[in-house]
Amino acid sequence: MPVTTAEKRTIFRTMHETGCFVLPNPFDVGSAKALQHLGFKAIASTSAGFAWTLGKSDSRVTLDEVCDHLSALSAAVDIPLNADFEGGYARDADGVGANVGRAVTTGVAGLSIEDSTGDKAKPLYERSLAIARIKAARAAIDADNSGVLLTGRCEAYLWGQPDLNLVIDRLTAYAEAGADCLYAPGIKTAEDIAAVVKAAHPLPVNLLIGASGLSLAQATDLGVRRISVGGSLARTAWAGFMRSAREMAEQGTFTELANGYPGGDLNKMFG
Repeated sequence: MPVTTAEKRTIFRTMHETGCFVLPNPFDVGSAKALQHLGFKAIASTSAGFAWTLGKSDSRVTLDEVCDHLSALSAAVDIPLNADFEGGYARDADGVGANVGRAVTTGVAGLSIEDSTGDKAKPLYERSLAIARIKAARAAIDADNSGVLLTGRCEAYLWGQPDLNLVIDRLTAYAEAGADCLYAPGIKTAEDIAAVVKAAHPLPVNLLIGASGLSLAQATDLGVRRISVGGSLARTAWAGFMRSAREMAEQGTFTELANGYPGGDLNKMFG
């Protein structure tokens, strides 16, 4: 029986209360349905993975495109969807608030806001502006009591600033500004993860894990509440495609095609 948007949002919040769960990142409707079929209880969009399906690089997708994408994913599955909403598709707090209000209407159960500027010379928004952006997102979510879960992200490690004190300072400030969940993509060591979890308490922490890293059990032991994989599933899919296409283009042979997932199984999965 289909689950309503309100029910998805309630379920998603409950999932953050205890234990640790995997929040995998589909890149289109088909991959979203496949993850639900495999038994995952919630999913999250990936800005990079989606951008590549459009033939664009990451951070080049428009607000209209991402909102259409989020609406399609939300409608395709009966499990909660968390939106990778990048930096809110605006620089100023008012713009972030307006765009978050629009994202809420797509049916998402949660969304995240980053503090990166995209400028290598000054990669993070000034602290007070970053906080104001989270406050604006919180106000937009609360405007109609939507119940959407807000994740505040500090991007310092991804932008060459592996300063744990800076990260903790920003994450705790985002918590005070109204974030429900905290996220510092790029932290990897058990010591750094444990420090962030301790500083964030009692709020849940999201951990990014790529091709290697901690297991679900190890992350759980460190107090992590949820694990996402970013664009890793999309990169895995592209790896198979590029191997097969490159073989055809460069060698005129087709052996890699034998490694494809069975079409009959895909048809059964999608009904």
